[in-house]
Formats: sequence, C-alpha cells, structure tokens
Amino acid sequence: MFFIEKIMGRILGLDYGSKTVGVAVTDGLGLTVQPLKTITRDRESKLRKTLAEIAEIVSEYQVEKIVLGLPLNMDGTEGERVEKTRAFRELLEQRVTVPIEFEDERLTTMEAAEILTETGVKKEEQKQFIDQVAAQLILEGYLRG
Repeated sequence: MFFIEKIMGRILGLDYGSKTVGVAVTDGLGLTVQPLKTITRDRESKLRKTLAEIAEIVSEYQVEKIVLGLPLNMDGTEGERVEKTRAFRELLEQRVTVPIEFEDERLTTMEAAEILTETGVKKEEQKQFIDQVAAQLILEGYLRG
C-alpha cells in the first residue's frame, strides 16, 4: 500500500490577545485544523515565555508557516490592537525562521463562542478554549483563501 507521507508542512494559526495566544495547527497534509492550546501570560508586555513557547511548537510540529490573526476594526481600518499585533509579529520573527502571514480575524472570537455553545461547552468553561478555537477559525479562513 502506498502512503503519501508529506505533501506540505504544517501551518500554525495564532490568535494574539492582550493576555493570551490561542494556538491551532494543521495536520501533516494541511487538510484539517485542530485547536492546540492557549498560552497565557500575566501581563500584555510579558512576552518572552510566550515567544519561546511558540518557537518550541514550531520546532516540535515542524511548522513551515505561521498565520497570525489581524484584528481589524469592523470597517476594515487598523486600530491599536493591529499595531500591537504587528509588533508581536516582529518579535516572533526574531525567534522563528518560518514566514508569518496575516489573516483577517474579524468576528472569530464571537464565532468561536457560538461553536463552543453549540457543542455543549458551558459558558464558565469556554474561556479556556475560546482562543484556541478562534485560532482554528483564523487558520481555516486562511486555508480557504
């Protein structure tokens, strides 16, 4: 029997927030996306461990590209969160050698909450999963093109 071992490398999806980063990853063939984890930190400016953890994930999963959610305003303009996300990308580029692309993330957190509610996750438990699911939605949006 013949198996295709690898068509493309994995792609990592990130939902960058003020105190969390949701992480999702494609399978080895790039066909499906799974939520992976939520990286938390005490303060927005404390990024060293977050960046190190993402670099470790990139290595462990043999990631070939990162897709970072870009939090545009509803009218498509850029605000303060976009500036912070761009600064985060610059810091991350110093830690990893893979390309980092942006993907519009408008409404992904709201959509993630709806998905969690529909699948029966209680409201009080959603906080631990919402950023991962948002990262999954960002990555799925990127893959759809």
